[in-house]
Amino acid sequence: MRSLAVFVVLIVFLGCAKPTRADELRPGYLELTQVDGHTWTVLWKAPVLGGLATRTRPALPSFCTLGPAQSRLDGGAVVAAMTATCTRDLAGERVGLAGMDSAYTDALLRIAPLGRPVQAERLTPVRAMVTVATVPDRWQVARTYLALGIDHILAGYDHLLFVIALVLLLRRPWTIAGAATAFTAAHSLTLAGTTLGFIGLAQAPVEALIAVSIVFLAVEIVKQEPDAPRFAERAPWLVAFAFGLIHGFGFAGALREIGLPEGEVPMALVAFNLGVEAGQLVIVAAVLAVLAILRRAAPFATRPAVLAATYVIGTTASFWLIERLL
Repeated sequence: MRSLAVFVVLIVFLGCAKPTRADELRPGYLELTQVDGHTWTVLWKAPVLGGLATRTRPALPSFCTLGPAQSRLDGGAVVAAMTATCTRDLAGERVGLAGMDSAYTDALLRIAPLGRPVQAERLTPVRAMVTVATVPDRWQVARTYLALGIDHILAGYDHLLFVIALVLLLRRPWTIAGAATAFTAAHSLTLAGTTLGFIGLAQAPVEALIAVSIVFLAVEIVKQEPDAPRFAERAPWLVAFAFGLIHGFGFAGALREIGLPEGEVPMALVAFNLGVEAGQLVIVAAVLAVLAILRRAAPFATRPAVLAATYVIGTTASFWLIERLL
């Protein structure tokens, strides 16, 4: 059972050993914006990890000519800006990424033509090219942003660690369900309010506060005592709601980075939020399953395993906090 405890710690550690900006869009990002009848600006953001930066390039129809790229390094991604001149309209044509079959990371494609709604698509190694639609299908928008929401909670490492820490602290399914509901309600409010322009908060303090939320839960877990419940155990819904408001600003930062399709903002917003919830449920179920296995196979190892995982989570979040404050 000691090996199982080590396995839990390693899983958490591997989740932590990633870039520390939680709400940076980790898949690739290709944006096509029409300037006039024949000119498009092309922005290609390719993460260094995953193969997109070295193995892929924007692919347009043969009647389009790409100009020279102006490239720069932005954090963990290569950003290239260029201009495309096309002799015909792109509607009905295929665009995407060439060479994606040998990459390991997906990409988001955003097409913004003049006089037509924005189209959002998800590019994968098996679907690297898509057809430019005259009017994007509403359900296509929903599918794209649903998948984006799932990816964001699973690859947004501090959101991931917060949910794991919440489960490790509470451990009882119904208590976790109530806290998760409060967390969902709170981040849905700030996500919607920020995305629609009613409220706003600078991203730097948001990221620092998200790190604080993880450190707080880690301290609560370490100081747990059976006969003296901690504040987060006595009022889990209040704690989850308060920190959910902060995490909602983080989700909004990611959504603002990729943009919303014109005319389908409510659908994209709801789908993204549902995707976040689906990913959150996967995390909760996985952690509860590991805890159940530990309790059944080696009850004596449960607390040491939880503490070991908590120290990894708390140490990582503390590092993030210091880094983000500096």
